[in-house]
Amino acid sequence: MDFLQILVLALVQGLTEFLPVSSSAHLILVPILTGWEDQGLAFDVAVHVGTLAAVVLYFRNEIGRMTVSWGASVIGKGFDQDAKLAWAVLFGTIPVGLAGLFFKDFIELHLRAPEVLATSTLVFALLLWWADAKGRETRDEYSLRWIDILFIGLAQALALIPGTSRSGATMTAALFLGLSRKASARFSFLLSIPVIVLAGGLKTLDYLKEATIDDMQPLMLGALLSGVSAYFCIHYFLKLLEKMGMLPFVIYRIVLAIFLFVMFADV
Repeated sequence: MDFLQILVLALVQGLTEFLPVSSSAHLILVPILTGWEDQGLAFDVAVHVGTLAAVVLYFRNEIGRMTVSWGASVIGKGFDQDAKLAWAVLFGTIPVGLAGLFFKDFIELHLRAPEVLATSTLVFALLLWWADAKGRETRDEYSLRWIDILFIGLAQALALIPGTSRSGATMTAALFLGLSRKASARFSFLLSIPVIVLAGGLKTLDYLKEATIDDMQPLMLGALLSGVSAYFCIHYFLKLLEKMGMLPFVIYRIVLAIFLFVMFADV
């Protein structure tokens, strides 16, 4: 991989992982549009590690409080709102973990088709628009009930379908439940942490056993670039979200879906 390919793929991953626009659709499109060879699983894992580092660093204070409070709740020394949020993140991850375990092969065999990618990009754009337009925006992430957590967790499981967008699905579900835009995004970002760890952790360990220094250099650069771009993406997305809403991302997804339908119609 040359520097340009590393740069483009890392920036695409860093910017699309947390925006409601489907990182999978973009990572599929890049090699098609550029003619580059597939970057390989190791690079995909590396850029995901970069985005994981970005979200952990950005929410380090919240994660610290949640970890301490969660530990206290486990040993019976209190159950405050940070402990509740920590448990919400853990329980909200269970549906996607189970779905990945039982349906991974089915998804790989039957849901990677171009028409599925384009359709899910369009359908979840319209759902995001509906949720953003109709949501009451009267709640924050600390007000989540267990039934709410299950609903958002199931939405996250649906995001295993290519083109759906994990962040888009979870934000859509949270908006439907009456959370504010900022609270929806914050909870979605916190939910991403165990998902990225589960998805990439074991693959990273397996790869490191076989990797050489030369192998690691492009991966480390990709992880760094994706991490930096993801950090700034999270920061400015949360700052601008209340002002601009979800409509720009809805429009972008609709345009992307049309482009995908047209492009794949000629294949």
